[in-house]
Amino acid sequence: MSDATTTDLYEVTMAMSYLREGMTGPATFSLFVRDLPSGRGFLVTAGLESALDHLSGLRVGPEDVHAFAAALHRPPGDLEPLLGLRFTGTVRAVPEGRVVLAGEPLLEVTAPLPQAQLAETYVLNLLSHQTMIASKAARCVIAAAGRPVVDFSLRRTHGPQAGFQAARLGSMVGFAGTSNVAAATALHLSAVGTMAHSYVEAFPTEEDAFRAFARAHPGPVTFLVDTYDTEEGARIAARVLRDLNRGPGCAVRLDSGDLGALAVRARSILDEAGLPDVRITVSGGLDEYAVDDLVRCGAPIDVYAVGTRIGVSADAPYLDSAYKMVEYDGRPVMKLSSAKVTAPGRKQVFRRPGRADVLALADERPPLDGTPLLETVMHHGQRTGGRSTLDECRERFAADLAALPPSARRIRAPVAPRAMPSERLRALADRVRRRIAQQTGAPATRHGMSERAASGPYRSVPS
Repeated sequence: MSDATTTDLYEVTMAMSYLREGMTGPATFSLFVRDLPSGRGFLVTAGLESALDHLSGLRVGPEDVHAFAAALHRPPGDLEPLLGLRFTGTVRAVPEGRVVLAGEPLLEVTAPLPQAQLAETYVLNLLSHQTMIASKAARCVIAAAGRPVVDFSLRRTHGPQAGFQAARLGSMVGFAGTSNVAAATALHLSAVGTMAHSYVEAFPTEEDAFRAFARAHPGPVTFLVDTYDTEEGARIAARVLRDLNRGPGCAVRLDSGDLGALAVRARSILDEAGLPDVRITVSGGLDEYAVDDLVRCGAPIDVYAVGTRIGVSADAPYLDSAYKMVEYDGRPVMKLSSAKVTAPGRKQVFRRPGRADVLALADERPPLDGTPLLETVMHHGQRTGGRSTLDECRERFAADLAALPPSARRIRAPVAPRAMPSERLRALADRVRRRIAQQTGAPATRHGMSERAASGPYRSVPS
């Protein structure tokens, strides 16, 4: 099977129905994010190159038809109208690395209706996930205020492919390196890494571990010093590094505890040992909020290694993104659902120096000094130009970031939903358990439900 089967079942049914009804006129679908995640001032668009790869190769073959038929529990012959379908449309999009805002289209697809519909899920997935990760990574770069940030996310991303994307997207917004060997090799990124606690534990002493590690690495080394006692680990590392005389580039890594206070102590130990050039790297559950706090308190940290919370965008693990039809066969269309109204017609976004973006119809005259964000990147199913390089994406991001107002760059913690105080929650739980016990005539269990109620039909409990 091909990528054509990576779609939702309802899209297959709709595409087949369109073909049977002869509804093959040109349709335009707009992909946008309705609202920014809490505390965010901008997004960084990403995933376009992957989406164009998918669309340029989108073809429904016999094996795809059989897969669709099996999913629908129908004879393959019923799905034959889809056989041979391929993408022949036009794509206008915001190039990767550019800053975008809520409500602004990241991409617009114009193609015969069945083609544009069948592309929805895969394209929406690619742009939503990668834009989410790129935006999170960009905030880490802002928080670090010029200090290097490196990617340590591979172990806990949602699969190896997501880990590869995280390494690429981090590099796109300014990360200095990645521990992901596959990404570093394929994308020509700086490979970075140290050692695990298990490595230190495998040796009789920390000093034995550090010296063995150094023998395996002729260049600069980074020692993980918090396996047992962080301050003592820093002293041992200082002694070994002084003996090695490896030159610039060596470091110690702190991975747990009060990173700010421990960095101060480690810096003092290294300086007293005559090692002012040995850097301090920190890791361990970091995100832009933690990095921002450490930078603001003046912690003597040289490199921030971020992992899980960035690779999965922990505080905002999804975007409120949509792929909605805005025009069909020359007729603008719109959705009027409550809280999900869409604007009709093909769009363009014009960016003006020092002023708000203008969202306009695609054929409207641009405002004075307005630069269009959406560019034609595919026509007749083929790319109109070459792939964007990482350097080009970095340049776009750097330029847009510099133009953002300070309020949009501010690292603001998300507004958490109001939690019920624990004592009120416990009181409510006790009240519910008593009420259930009274209704069922059996003692309440520690799970909050009587044994009789647990085995019988659900019963509502008045408040």
